Amino acid sequence: MRLLYKIYEWRLERQVLKNREKIPRHVAIILDGNRRFAKERNLDPWEGHKLGLQKLEEVLEWLWNLGVRIVTVYAFSKENFHRSEREVRELMNLIKDGFIRIRRDERIKKYEIKVKAIGDLEELPEDVRAEIRKTEEFTREFNGGVLNVAVSYSGRSEIVNAVKEIVKDYSKGKISLDEINEDTFSRYLYTARLPDPDLVIRTSGEERLSGFLLWQSAYSELYFCETNWPEFRRIDLLRAIRTYQGRERRFGR
Repeated sequence: MRLLYKIYEWRLERQVLKNREKIPRHVAIILDGNRRFAKERNLDPWEGHKLGLQKLEEVLEWLWNLGVRIVTVYAFSKENFHRSEREVRELMNLIKDGFIRIRRDERIKKYEIKVKAIGDLEELPEDVRAEIRKTEEFTREFNGGVLNVAVSYSGRSEIVNAVKEIVKDYSKGKISLDEINEDTFSRYLYTARLPDPDLVIRTSGEERLSGFLLWQSAYSELYFCETNWPEFRRIDLLRAIRTYQGRERRFGR
């Protein structure tokens, strides 16, 4: 069975690389199914999250090797703060550890990946924010790609915050009413100056965005797979990209 899997993976990769010009520039991923994976194995929820972090490190390399240079991952939503105190504490420790591991990861230097946390970061504990700042500063001059990590994130809050900033700048005379359009609005979002995601992947079988990149994903191609995030395989990623390559993007036209 292992041999058959490798043959299938090889064939998928050939199909994807045959259409290199249609490999997405920006892939966004909703990392769903960590808790479900843990529950099925009688593990604590945070054990599933730890395995999810390990899987993310693996998947990022797959993406970078394929030529995807912008990745945005949904790691922790504002709503996740409503989970149990123990789980939130474990997740905060995991997020902090994740940013520390990023700084130590030679692949970040190899691919020159600029790392940025997006979300309402003021809601995070100070020790977590400190590690985020260190990692963002460490990668600030890199220009080979971008990794956005959405933490304490809500798409609705992002839009509301953008409106508030636009109103402030309008009241100060920094922007006129006629200058406010879609392009202007996009510059006030967390993902300013980046292209919108071409492909959004969600694992675990759920088929919704759950507030993820609501403005940016208006014309993204969506791909949902049944696999829980810790079990996500390279063939799952290749299938997602192959499906994307087979779609005709009309952008509402």
